[in-house]
Amino acid sequence: MSIKIRLYVEHPLGQGQSVPLDRDQAHYLFGVMRQKVGAELALFNGVDGEWRARVDQAGKRGGELTCVEQTRPLQMPPDLWLLFAPIKKARTDFIVEKAAEMGAARILPVQTEFTNSERIRQDRLQAHAVEAAEQCGGTYVPEVCDLQRLDRLLADWPEDRQLVFCDEAEVGAGKALSEAARDKGDKWAILIGPEGGFSEVERKRLHALPFAHVISLGPRILRADTAAVAAMTIWQQHLGDW
Repeated sequence: MSIKIRLYVEHPLGQGQSVPLDRDQAHYLFGVMRQKVGAELALFNGVDGEWRARVDQAGKRGGELTCVEQTRPLQMPPDLWLLFAPIKKARTDFIVEKAAEMGAARILPVQTEFTNSERIRQDRLQAHAVEAAEQCGGTYVPEVCDLQRLDRLLADWPEDRQLVFCDEAEVGAGKALSEAARDKGDKWAILIGPEGGFSEVERKRLHALPFAHVISLGPRILRADTAAVAAMTIWQQHLGDW
């Protein structure tokens, strides 16, 4: 029998393990998806891999599942962070969803000088990352951090992590990622700027950082959400698990 429903839970998973459902999960499974006692679905928690589970109790306000067998081990993504400046709500949601689907290990919204949004709903964006992992078959959910200032993040940057700086000023002229990333280790981050671009102060600082690799994403200036997907695709092709 093909299992079509995947559910992320914050509960240990293992052979014979009982998994309680909260009200929202019960509503989704039994109210929206019309599942009943005896139905089977896939569970994952970002730690214990994916498990086939059986519905043992079903109610409007809760329920209980039992893990039957592990169907997939935990599959960790590459050690890749995505840094991006939040934009309009729907497009920010898109960036988070696609980053989770494409294998980011951590997602960091950053405040730049020209960032349009001064706050985010971290809990809502984390929920989007969970939904993306449920839908794309992932067994790991990336952490979505709260908004932080780019200058402060760079000041405390770990020495062993390389940064791919996608500079719109380098359109058609910057290095290709395959050239910039030779023999630089396996800890990386990608930085995508705001709709208004980086300030000259930010650009000069980034160009001067020893761990930053300035690249171009082609002959055209891309929208921020398009640039995030394009940069992650290029990185995965050359350095990741594509």
